[in-house]
Amino acid sequence: MTKIIPVKNGTKKEAITKKASVLFKENGFSATSMRAIAEAFGIEASSLYNHINSKKEILQEICFKVANLFTANIIKVEANDLPVIEKLELIIRLHIHMMLQEYESVYISEHEWKHLPEPYLSNFKNQRKSYRKRFADIVKQGIANKELKKIDPYVAVLTILSAVGGIESWQHSKKNIDARSLEENMVTILLQGLQS
Repeated sequence: MTKIIPVKNGTKKEAITKKASVLFKENGFSATSMRAIAEAFGIEASSLYNHINSKKEILQEICFKVANLFTANIIKVEANDLPVIEKLELIIRLHIHMMLQEYESVYISEHEWKHLPEPYLSNFKNQRKSYRKRFADIVKQGIANKELKKIDPYVAVLTILSAVGGIESWQHSKKNIDARSLEENMVTILLQGLQS
């Protein structure tokens, strides 16, 4: 019987979460059973319960890992004494890196979070709302000091997040442009659109 092999410098629980995020992305959270996750490891479903309590716990792990990474990054960016345009570049680059390196997890946190049970659902929604407000506040700061054009900060944030979310299309083909060029082009286009 196959065993759960921990991810590099990680735990078996993290290996389960990583494998589950791929299955959730392919089939959707609702259509993916604990049995299907176990089968991906070549083990019995009962063996999974030694490491994780439920499918919803896996979803919780995925969503909050992503949300916490973004939150920790924006707090660090806020604390830096940098021009706003450089702060925005740091935020945009992390979003791009996450879409390139943790694509399935980011996809799940963007599309499957609604299946979180309470109180995790409310906590996740609040964290998401708070993150977008902090992001918009950085844009507002740039507008106030005339680094950025006079634009609606919330529209700017939604546009950036939507553009980065478009990397999903690149993930399906990867034929026309390499990851490095994709990142540099996106950063240039997004920042030039904001700069005063």
